[in-house]
Amino acid sequence: MDKARAWLEKIHALEFDRTVKIMNVCGGHERSITHAGLRGALPDWVELVPGPGCPVCVCPEEDVYQAMQLALKDRVILVAFGDMLRVPVNVKKGEVRSLAEAQAAGVDVRPIASPLDARRIAREHPDRPVVFFAAGFETTTAPVAAMLAEGIPDNLSILLSGRLTWPAVAMLLDSGAPGFDALVAPGHVSTVMGPEEWAFVVDRHEIPAAVAGFAPESLLASFYSVLRQLKSGERFLDNCYREVAHPGGNLTGRRLLDETLAIVDANWRGIGIIPNSGYALKPAFAKHDARLLFPDHSDPTRRRAGEMPPGCDCAQVVLGKIYPNQCRIYGRACTPRNPVGPCMVSDEGACRIWWAGGVRVAVDA
Repeated sequence: MDKARAWLEKIHALEFDRTVKIMNVCGGHERSITHAGLRGALPDWVELVPGPGCPVCVCPEEDVYQAMQLALKDRVILVAFGDMLRVPVNVKKGEVRSLAEAQAAGVDVRPIASPLDARRIAREHPDRPVVFFAAGFETTTAPVAAMLAEGIPDNLSILLSGRLTWPAVAMLLDSGAPGFDALVAPGHVSTVMGPEEWAFVVDRHEIPAAVAGFAPESLLASFYSVLRQLKSGERFLDNCYREVAHPGGNLTGRRLLDETLAIVDANWRGIGIIPNSGYALKPAFAKHDARLLFPDHSDPTRRRAGEMPPGCDCAQVVLGKIYPNQCRIYGRACTPRNPVGPCMVSDEGACRIWWAGGVRVAVDA
């Protein structure tokens, strides 16, 4: 804590005559910031803005719906990372609206913690089709790529909903109204893809950026770095997570991603198509692509498909346009016990994090 205190003192020694907004794009960062009480420890002129750091929150509604229908109609064993089970879809009242509700209805839906669990379950049930609904950013998609490269049972297929983080930030910056003055880049993603992936923030947009870890001292070091850059006029990408995030990233992980997966345009829930922001299985792995092996259960009569539920402002929260407690239904219709939007489901969702941090009252946006 001595290091954290020292960084705080350095930050407080800086003086700005305006509000400075620093965006993070990692659910783990937002969780550390909130649970360590960093917002309250920083000067009043610093605002920490949670951005697009939750893969569960941006997973397309139609992908969740497809996973549910595979379990309900095709009677597969459907496995997914645990926080995906409670993500709601937009259906009529009384219909099954999440994988957890499908599980409660008697179909075989199983939470897993690792892609290796999916492979194990498939080997244990060689006579049944197993579908792994794999949603996540680069950090969790890389192990899926490794599993594919190593070889998986014939009865295991992947419903992939992987996303890359940097294109969402690029979209915000290219919009001309990004809503932040500096960026704290995600540590885990940088360990896989390399810190230099975020150099475009500085090079193309002249916005200070720093890669941070998850301890308070690393986060505070990154805040000081970008604030000092703003103060001095310098612009560079600082790596405040050098012990883990190395230049070039994880070369094996990147190679496996390149060998097994293609980068494609992809839909982000409530946001729309972002170019070159998604992963898809390459043709060599078509026999394990659930999108090719099973019927597309999309129903054109469903209303609001792909959008957030009525009243839910999760997309605005994800883009850093509003804070979680400025959502119209935060803490009212939407709580962790009864989530309406995906940001209240995942431990990486800003709404869930703020609720767990004690913010229980909504405010007007």
